Amino acid sequence: MALTLYNTETRKKEQFVPFNRENVTMYVCGPTVYSYAHIGNARAAVVFDLLFRVLQLNYKKITYVRNFTDIDDKINKAASEQNVPISEITRHFANIYQKDMLSLGNLAPTLEPKVTEHIPQIIKIISELIEKGHAYEAEGHVLFNVPSYPEYGSLSHRDRDDQIAGARVETAPFKKDAADFVLWKPSDDSLPGWASPWGRGRPGWHIECTAMSREHLGENFDIHGGGQDLIFPHHENELAQGKCSGNHGKYAKYWVHNGFVKVNGSKMSKSLGNVFLVHDLLEKYPGEVLRYCLLSSHYRQPLDWTDDLTSQGQEVLDKFYRTYLELQQEFDLARHSSLDEAQPTQEIVDALNDDLNMSKVFAVLHRLIAEIRKQEDPEIKKSLGVSFIASARIIGLMNFDPEQWFQKEKATSIKIDELYIENLIQERKTARSEKNFKRADEIRDELKSNHIVLEDKPDGTTEWKIFEQ
Repeated sequence: MALTLYNTETRKKEQFVPFNRENVTMYVCGPTVYSYAHIGNARAAVVFDLLFRVLQLNYKKITYVRNFTDIDDKINKAASEQNVPISEITRHFANIYQKDMLSLGNLAPTLEPKVTEHIPQIIKIISELIEKGHAYEAEGHVLFNVPSYPEYGSLSHRDRDDQIAGARVETAPFKKDAADFVLWKPSDDSLPGWASPWGRGRPGWHIECTAMSREHLGENFDIHGGGQDLIFPHHENELAQGKCSGNHGKYAKYWVHNGFVKVNGSKMSKSLGNVFLVHDLLEKYPGEVLRYCLLSSHYRQPLDWTDDLTSQGQEVLDKFYRTYLELQQEFDLARHSSLDEAQPTQEIVDALNDDLNMSKVFAVLHRLIAEIRKQEDPEIKKSLGVSFIASARIIGLMNFDPEQWFQKEKATSIKIDELYIENLIQERKTARSEKNFKRADEIRDELKSNHIVLEDKPDGTTEWKIFEQ
C-alpha cells in the first residue's frame, strides 16, 4: 500500500510522491527555546517522529529538518530579566528539549538548525523579495506586501477579512496594507541585532523557516509539518515568501498538521493553570507511556489530556511488556539479535501508510497479543511474538528490556543520556565538516561541563568516556 497523507493545502488525502525518491525531504517547525516544552509541543514532535519512521520504511534516505527558534521577543525578555546573553537561555532550553524528546522515544532529526546561524540567508531572501516587488522598506522595517501575491490564503483557505483578523497584529501606520507582515525589524542597543541593508535589526518570525528550509532542503521540498495553530499566519506567510522569492518553485509539496491538545476538555492555557510540561510529566510517567498517549488519537484530531488517558497508557504498556516478558522467558529471545532484524507486519505497515492510522495499528497489536496467548505451536508463537515486538518498535514503543520495565526505575536515565551524548557528537561532526569550529568547540565544552571527555580517533570516529573531577 502506497503512503497517503492528508494535505492541508488541498484538503484531501493524497498519495505521497516525493520530488526525489533517493532523498525524501521534510521540514518541521520546532520549538522557541525560552522555556520548557509543554505536551502540545511534544505532540508535534512525536507525530512527525512517527512520520519520519514511516518514511524510513518506504524510502532509503530521509532528510528531516526540525529547527530551533533562538531569537524571539520572549527570549529577549527572559535574557534581559536574567541579565544574560540570549544564547545562554536558548542553549539551556534547547538541550532540555532534546533530552525530553529523546525520553519520549523520538529519533534525532537529521538536522536541527538555529535561526541565529542563518541571518545571511534570511537577508538574502528578503533582498530577493524587495527586488521582485513583493516587499518594501518602511521606517527601518521590511514588510511583505500581501496584495502582491494573489494566491495568498491558498493554504489556510481564509478570505481577506479573516486574514487580517487572524493575524492579530495591530496595523502599523507605515504598512501599505493591513495584511502586510514583518520580515525585518529594527533593534536598539538593548536588543540583539545584526547589520543589514536596512540597518541593525533582527528577523521577523515567519522568514526564518523559509530561509532554513531553503538552505538545507532546497527551494522545493516534500513535506512541511507543524501544529494546526501554525497554519495561519505562520505557514501561510512562509508559503508566500517561498513562492515569491528564488525561482518561484512549489515550496512545500505536502502540508501536514497535527491537532491541538486539550486538557480535561478545555484549551490549554497559563491562565487556567492547566499547562502540562513534558519535563514535569517525565518525573511521573515513563516516556513511552506519554508517547502512547500522544499517539492514541489520530494525529489530525484533537487530543484530550486527562488522568484517565495516562492511566490507560500505563495499563496498555504494562500489557505489552508483560507479553514481551512471557515470550522472553519462554523462548529466551535475544533483544539484540533476531529482534533487531525483525520487521513489522504488513498489516501494521499498511495502517501506517494510510495517513498514520494509529487506531488500526493499536487494534492489530492487541489482536497479535490475543493470537500469541492462544497459540500452541511454539514456532508460530515465537514468530508472532517477534512480529509483535517489531511492530511496536516501529512506532517507538517497547525499547526497554521487559524486566527493566517492571522495575521501579522504568525509564533508564543512562540510556537517555547515552542517546543525548551521541546526538551531540553527531552534531559536532557535522559542525566540523562544515568548518563551524566555534559550534564544535561549544559542544565539546558542554560535554566537558557534564563530565564527558571526547577522544577523536585517526579514522574519524569519536569516543567518549565519563571522568571525575
